[in-house]
Amino acid sequence: QVQLVESGGGLVQAGESLRLSCAASGRTFSSYAMGWFRQAPGSERQFVAAISWRGGTTKYTDSVKGRFTISRDNAENTLYLQMNSLKPEDTAVYYCAARAQMTVSTTSEAYQYWGQGTQVTVSS
Repeated sequence: QVQLVESGGGLVQAGESLRLSCAASGRTFSSYAMGWFRQAPGSERQFVAAISWRGGTTKYTDSVKGRFTISRDNAENTLYLQMNSLKPEDTAVYYCAARAQMTVSTTSEAYQYWGQGTQVTVSS
């Protein structure tokens, strides 16, 4: 069992940065692949980024490549999402998710554990 708590969301202007964190409970965090998803009002949940258990493999959705960076600190049981050059279209609730496999996945159905989400709002 893994419990996830996101933090770091907020209101920023276009072009600014935010760093999201996801604190995970449990001793097996290092054996889980992790991901970030987001959901805007009226839209389906969308894949943003994922990272393998040791961090050696990462994947991003095309719209955030070159702007967002996913990373993890297994010693601290924490997942991060550094978001730079934010755009109004990045506005959404951001969720972290854990997958009881070591390899990454871009589909929400592959993740068993979810946080409660943190709101990111980017004004133009």
